[in-house]
Amino acid sequence: MTERTKNPFAERSILEYQLPAFSQIREEHYLPAFYEGCQEQLVEVQAILDTPGAATFENTIVALEKSGQELNRMLLVFYNKSSSDTSDALETIEEELAPKLSAHQDAINLNPALFIRIKELFDNRESLDLNSEDAWLLERYFKDLIFAGAHLSDEPRKRLKQLNEELSKLEVQFSKNVLKDTNDLAVIVENIEELEGLSENEISAASAAAKDRGLDGKWLIAMVNFTGNPVLDSLTNRELRKKIMDASKLKANRSNESDNKPILLQIVRLRAERARLFGKQTHAEHVIAVQTAEHPDKVHAMLQKIAPAAVRNAKTEGEELAKLSGEEIESWDWGFYTEKLRLQRFNIDTSKMRPYFELERVLHEGVFFAANKLFGITFKERPDLTTYHPEARAFEVNNEGGTSLGLFIGDFYTRDSKRGGAWMNNLVDQSFLLNQLPVVVNNLNIPKPPSGKPTLLTYDETTTLFHEFGHALHGLLSQVKYPRVSGTNVQRDFVEFPSQVNEMWILWPEVVENYARHYETDEKLPQEWIDNLKAASAFNEGHATTSYLAAAVLDLAWHSLTSKEAQEVSDVESFEAQVLKDYGLDFAPVPTRYRSTYFSHIFAGGYSAGYYGYIWSEVLDADTVDWFKENGGLLRKNGEHFRDTLLGRGGSIDSMQMFRNFRGRDSKIEPLLKRRELL
Repeated sequence: MTERTKNPFAERSILEYQLPAFSQIREEHYLPAFYEGCQEQLVEVQAILDTPGAATFENTIVALEKSGQELNRMLLVFYNKSSSDTSDALETIEEELAPKLSAHQDAINLNPALFIRIKELFDNRESLDLNSEDAWLLERYFKDLIFAGAHLSDEPRKRLKQLNEELSKLEVQFSKNVLKDTNDLAVIVENIEELEGLSENEISAASAAAKDRGLDGKWLIAMVNFTGNPVLDSLTNRELRKKIMDASKLKANRSNESDNKPILLQIVRLRAERARLFGKQTHAEHVIAVQTAEHPDKVHAMLQKIAPAAVRNAKTEGEELAKLSGEEIESWDWGFYTEKLRLQRFNIDTSKMRPYFELERVLHEGVFFAANKLFGITFKERPDLTTYHPEARAFEVNNEGGTSLGLFIGDFYTRDSKRGGAWMNNLVDQSFLLNQLPVVVNNLNIPKPPSGKPTLLTYDETTTLFHEFGHALHGLLSQVKYPRVSGTNVQRDFVEFPSQVNEMWILWPEVVENYARHYETDEKLPQEWIDNLKAASAFNEGHATTSYLAAAVLDLAWHSLTSKEAQEVSDVESFEAQVLKDYGLDFAPVPTRYRSTYFSHIFAGGYSAGYYGYIWSEVLDADTVDWFKENGGLLRKNGEHFRDTLLGRGGSIDSMQMFRNFRGRDSKIEPLLKRRELL
């Protein structure tokens, strides 16, 4: 057996659903598979260019869709592993891989001969007799190559390759710094009395987290990826609350080896320079041109409608909290007194709800139950299937008639080797062309309780579970031919829409009655509490909207700098402060959800000039929720309509046309403004 055939990535997996052979995959397999996969794809692309005769859709576009399969298999597995369970070795591999991958992609995307071939097809598309999915794929290839810079002349193209390679290195370093400093900034508590207000489960989890780091007899409050921390809602010790909040805002923002300030400034400058090569004034202008928003001005027009009302509501909320507390409210007080006010006004004590949100029950009788009611799909856990980590659990997903739909993998617990936040990604993309069913992963960061104890979720964690499963459904229900447009491969400012829609089922009567039961007594979550949660749905929305908008505006501000302006910015904190002040979002008790130094979405992820997409998508989400309510809610006919017109189509047609096909008209912003009480 040759070294190549020994590599698990060399051939398609023979396991069910082409699940990667994790029992065989070792760290030493990644780089050989990467380099072999790159070389293999370059040979495949050259074969396309050497094809005699004229370019056709089949010998060019379809051939490109079939190319690079070994490389793709390796990348999907590697990036899932490096984000959910990294190690020093994986970080070293990623540092080597990032610039090489950028160079490889540029070797294809910036190949003049390939661009000429695809442009010829695109220019003659009317005569090619393509169906709608094929025509859209051809358009995507052509526009994506333009976006990548394939149309540039030799000198700009050479500089573009240099910029892409340098940016890839910086983005990896940014992410590495955030993870390291997030772990380093964990707050160690010496005395259990300081944890007054936390539940027994939370205290046990903090003890277990400390023990994992060799700190027996102490308690560890881990930092999360955003500003603040869930424990601030119930922790009575104000001094400890301040310590936690202060630490959360320092992530990768200290004068140490994990300081991201110089890195992000360089990223901003290089992105601005790259935009100029494309003939755009700014990175934001370049990125948003291919999104549904089309131009930054449209994004600002929407955000400026919302921001003044959001801040006004936040300030009113702050005044109410100050009256309750009897002192000036600071950012570390907000969550604590919000919970007290919520209890006073709506008789809601979210800490008392946790016993009703036990993970297994929420997952099986809530998340899976709603999906079954809507789409007829069923879930069966497969403990016999080996995944990438012992805590990552595989579930077989079947259609109503028993035919296989795909695999869902849930990886729910936090660990030091996992980056913060929650996300979905694929291990296998659905594609009729490649005869592949989807294998999708949901990663969350729920504190793991000690062995034998139940995992009791907060209401926010329950919401996150439903949200991320909305992404999973988008991947699982995909029914497209081509991998390039499979599942969540849609425009960036559309991708959050299906996941936000799935949150609507959390308190839907039939669903909440099924899953929200006390883990010890099986008592249902009291109807009064459910009614109060619904009545309080817009409670504290001023804070939530202001915090989110501040982050979205920071993203746009960094990426709306011209190349000259980017060179002139040297003080990250001053820039942040000025941006928020100019937009009217400088309200100290409500800090931005992400400060720049730990804003991984935009400096290490795919959301640069795109963080606005959450609220942009929420316009569609709120309008869609209204549609479901108008049409009877959790019904199979509604699920099938949503699946057939939108979820199952992946990115195979224009995103907004998909929405029109589903809704019967363009979206309206009024449902969103009503939901957030911003009218």
